[in-house]
Amino acid sequence: MNEFLYESANVSGLNAQEMCARLVAQRVVPVLRLASVEETRFAVDCLVEAGFACIELTLTTPGAVELIAELRARMGAEASIGAGTVLDLANAERCIAAGADFLVSPCMVAGMAARVHAAGRVALIGGYTPGEVLGASREGADIVKVFPAASGGPAHLAAIHAVFPAIALCPTGGVSLANMQDYFAAGAAFVGVGNNIIDSAALRARERVRVIDHARKFLAG
Repeated sequence: MNEFLYESANVSGLNAQEMCARLVAQRVVPVLRLASVEETRFAVDCLVEAGFACIELTLTTPGAVELIAELRARMGAEASIGAGTVLDLANAERCIAAGADFLVSPCMVAGMAARVHAAGRVALIGGYTPGEVLGASREGADIVKVFPAASGGPAHLAAIHAVFPAIALCPTGGVSLANMQDYFAAGAAFVGVGNNIIDSAALRARERVRVIDHARKFLAG
């Protein structure tokens, strides 16, 4: 039995099409892979204050699923919370039950897109090669996460986009303030940015203003 309460609806109040539009409109989605629940909770609060309405928490974070449930209950429509590094259907079920608005895998997870869609949520499935990208799209991915983006850089993304212009692509892994405009020019629908979206020294010191000011540079870029 699911230990959370959110099975039937997207808690942000958005349908899947609206959720996809929100991701694309934000252009930069933080992908947090931090060491503790406390750090992650503080970082999410700072990111929301900085202006981010979509944030992904990876399941490699201790207590990530429980934190997703907490944030969904607390934030309501203010922000959409996604679950990242979802590697199997059992964890997909837990994330859906916790209220995750979108689920992200770094690779193909058979059946995940169908389960996510049945719950009214959005599925991002990872791919890198042309075959993997096409396979993720045919599996039902709303957006294909091109991962790890740094391995081929913007040139690789541009080549993938040229072959599959109708597939929405989100490069993740190595995207930074210095190169994200190159990924947009290469055809990214939006980008996923990892922990470099957070000033790590300011995070450790809990210097809220510094964390917020650093994160806002990505929205202004």
